[in-house]
Amino acid sequence: MKKSKPSEPVVVGGGLAGSEAAWQLAQRGIAVHLYEMRPHTMTPAHTTGDFAELVCSNSLGSTQGTAPASLLKDEMRLFDSLVLRAAAAAQIPAGSALAVDREIFSKTVTQSIVDHPNITVHQEAVTEIPPGPAIIATGPLTHQALSAAIQQALGDSMLSFFDAAAPIVLTDSVDMDHAFWGSREGSRDYLNCPLTKAEYQAFHAALVEAEQHPGHDFESSAFFEGCLPIEEIARRGLKTPLYGPMKPIGLENPFEGGRRPYAVVQLRQDNAVGSLMSLVGFQTNLRWGEQKRVLGMIPALAHAEFARYGVMHRNTYLKSPALLHPTLNTRWREDLWFAGQMTGVEGYVESAATGIMAAVHLADHLAGLQPLAFPRETMMGALAYYITHTAPEHFQPMNANFGLFELPPDIQSIHEKKVRRQWLRTRAMAKMTAHVEEMGQRMPRHAS
Repeated sequence: MKKSKPSEPVVVGGGLAGSEAAWQLAQRGIAVHLYEMRPHTMTPAHTTGDFAELVCSNSLGSTQGTAPASLLKDEMRLFDSLVLRAAAAAQIPAGSALAVDREIFSKTVTQSIVDHPNITVHQEAVTEIPPGPAIIATGPLTHQALSAAIQQALGDSMLSFFDAAAPIVLTDSVDMDHAFWGSREGSRDYLNCPLTKAEYQAFHAALVEAEQHPGHDFESSAFFEGCLPIEEIARRGLKTPLYGPMKPIGLENPFEGGRRPYAVVQLRQDNAVGSLMSLVGFQTNLRWGEQKRVLGMIPALAHAEFARYGVMHRNTYLKSPALLHPTLNTRWREDLWFAGQMTGVEGYVESAATGIMAAVHLADHLAGLQPLAFPRETMMGALAYYITHTAPEHFQPMNANFGLFELPPDIQSIHEKKVRRQWLRTRAMAKMTAHVEEMGQRMPRHAS
């Protein structure tokens, strides 16, 4: 690793969090060095050397006003989020979700990073914890040597779990005689593949008996609940998938006179031209041959061609409540921050949000200011508070959700969920706007 000047911070990792962190620092006029080991050193999940490559879903969460993911994105826009800039440029139809063309999205982020005059990109692996001001945002697939260095520094405080990505099929290989367009919101943004009761039962039986990749036979506790492989969901009970990724509620099957199907698999557009479709909620660790066989039992996918089979990779994250301040810097070294999934947040947007927070706090540090924690009444602040204050022995990755907020007594008495959420959303945006103004960091400040 090449040395930077003492005053120039280092960001390790060019994923969502690292790219966002480097961008935030650069937009504040700070010269920053961004290290990314790809493409020279690849991971089991990535396929390119581009920054912010999406390896699981191509959705960045809901855009509905009262959804927690929507609130989180609105807060991030106050900081001129690079990830959300790129998402807007790469957006494709997905109902109430912000889905993107993966290639356009990552290339937009990459170009923005490479072109920025305040960012110096180093395409090399970092194998030790950098000295001086630094943000480690290497994600769940940290280089083995750097992971070992972090492990040595933290003792036994490193935890791990496993994550899986869903298969992608060619759109024109889907049998449209057994599929229909529609969504639970009334749009035509999803391609639905219905199954009868008999078809579903046969599919379920094959799914739970299918062969997994060797070495990945984990107990269910090894998985994060928000990204369970479909076969693991199926093992929890015959009807469990019907309440998860295969739920038919809100969908009408035109092949059955408008009746609700017994079960359904939804496909979501995965690129701008619509030639690729990903299976929604179908992360899997099955052998590739088994994926083709078992998924081929879904009538609409009987002759499907796979652009990518589902894959599984090892994720690592910190026991953050015992290690990090609410400002995401470490308790054992004030000038070292962590961001992204390593901190224990789960989700693309959540990871990028921690990149913003780490960069803001590092900028304060460089200016000789006391870093100011984000208000707990905001979604970003609530996430930071959760991952640094929950009981370390029970710590598990967390998505953005309204359960992170404390409700005042007068709001607790309101039984209508939408009314409560709208109140929380309004309060959060007011608090974040005031916070941005207090920090004097309304973006963009030094736009290129």
